[in-house]
Amino acid sequence: MTNFLGMRDSEKTALFIDGANLYKAARALGFDMDYKSLLAKARSSSKLLRAYYFTAIQEDKEQDYSPLRPLVDWLDYNGYSMVTKMAREFTDATGKKRFKGSTDIELAVEMLALAPHLDHVILFSGNGDFKRAIEEVQSNGVRVSVVSTIKSQPPMASDELRRQADRFFDLADLEKEIGRTGGPARKPRQSSQDDYDDDFENDYEDDFDDVD
Repeated sequence: MTNFLGMRDSEKTALFIDGANLYKAARALGFDMDYKSLLAKARSSSKLLRAYYFTAIQEDKEQDYSPLRPLVDWLDYNGYSMVTKMAREFTDATGKKRFKGSTDIELAVEMLALAPHLDHVILFSGNGDFKRAIEEVQSNGVRVSVVSTIKSQPPMASDELRRQADRFFDLADLEKEIGRTGGPARKPRQSSQDDYDDDFENDYEDDFDDVD
């Protein structure tokens, strides 16, 4: 039986969430992710082994606080396997304090390590750098689905990643299922993460205009 995101009841499945990339895709479409609903649907639709969430965390030395910490803590206590690392602080050409960090390598390594034990990998990212990792996972006979969006401006999903995936699901079509209600449609809303996001840069360059 085929369920949510092409999952099958009999298949061992894992979610790999590129936190920063998914957050920006959802924000570009004007809604927030409902991670509780996402996990519940994945568990009811497959034999879910793991739901990984990868993110670099900014710790402000002056304030000793990260805007991402409440989300990371909630996910950690509510069924997600968290993979985090500290972002590096630097000063840009204008003298503004910014942060740079990426968990792309960690995500690829975890995905390749778990692949022999899986039937289906679902990657929440549009980063084209994952194409080679997906190709290797597929060589193990594992189906790979990608969740991102081409309906934002600019599109968040690289063309080569979509071509490599067995199936592509546009995040815009999933808002009613895994989006938090109550916000204005198709309009990026402000949150405690917005200030963080504006000051944060990932280390990758993608095949589309980088929104970092």
